[in-house]
Amino acid sequence: MRVVATDGLARAGVATVHRGSYETPCFMPVGTRGAVKYLSADDYARLGARIVLGNTYHLMLRPGADAVAGLGGLGRFSGWDGLTLTDSGGFQVFSLDPRVDDDGVDFRSTYDGSVHRFTPESAVDVQERIGADIQMVLDVCPPLPSPPEAVRLAVERTAAWAARARASHRRPDQSLFGIVQGGTDESLRAESAERTVALGFDGYGIGGLSVGETRAEMLPALAAALSRLPADRPRYLMGVGDPASLVEAVGLGVDQFDCVLQTRLGRHGTALTSSGRVNLTRAEHASSDEPIDGACGCEVCRRHSRGFLRHLFQVGEPTASRLVSLHNVAWTLDLMGGARAAIVSGEFEAFRRAVVATWG
Repeated sequence: MRVVATDGLARAGVATVHRGSYETPCFMPVGTRGAVKYLSADDYARLGARIVLGNTYHLMLRPGADAVAGLGGLGRFSGWDGLTLTDSGGFQVFSLDPRVDDDGVDFRSTYDGSVHRFTPESAVDVQERIGADIQMVLDVCPPLPSPPEAVRLAVERTAAWAARARASHRRPDQSLFGIVQGGTDESLRAESAERTVALGFDGYGIGGLSVGETRAEMLPALAAALSRLPADRPRYLMGVGDPASLVEAVGLGVDQFDCVLQTRLGRHGTALTSSGRVNLTRAEHASSDEPIDGACGCEVCRRHSRGFLRHLFQVGEPTASRLVSLHNVAWTLDLMGGARAAIVSGEFEAFRRAVVATWG
């Protein structure tokens, strides 16, 4: 990770993996099953995305890691020439109330109810076969709030599992990121970060945040973790995508993000704009000739009116979800570009205040 500019704790940089590099701060659209909902690989490229995520839990169940490997790995399988990242599947597994022990976790398939076993070693093996440019270790992600003893146990198991993942990682062309846990406890976050850094990963994810706590609770815990992470490695806040949290986290030193929020909102008619959320299904937009956001230069805003998009939603036309999802992803990528430019010019604090004033 090469830092090219700083403004306070915020940093603009260039992170490099085996197959290429990406500028930070960076937003990564989520292609859970190999595709971002309603979007194509050509869309990602046109919008300027550099990294797209795949989900290990879903891909290992359907079509299976060997099938993805046999079709050339995640990038070729999905027709995407850019970089790829797979999460370990831990978040999805732990949302299913699995059986967890010190060795690993047993969980059921959401597709057919079959029982599967995940260990730190098998999570590495599956992701090596899926073949993303970056893979994440298997961690324990407790819901918030959780009792202190549950958060402590999650930190202990995450640290032990990270060491096992590090030891089992074999592909030199695939970066491996560790993950910091600790809930909203600042001392546990700092401890988890120190223990993870001691293992020597290519980058560091901060997991287990934005899972029910408020932003006011999240940010101090995030800052405690970041304070212990090395400056020469990427820092990845996992699963966070609302605009206020994005810029607040950039201000603390986070480099990259992912979230399904952009397409989840888009397919239900809610757009992200420079003036806040806009629900395009509301009757007030029926005769509007205005774009979603007059300050946005995306292809949807250049071509289509709010009135047209509302019409599509009203008649159940799937194109509506596609168009608003395109806009939301483009808008978020532009937000990250704006954050980077503000860091380089030394104006990040004014940029942060303006975004938080609208979205906070």
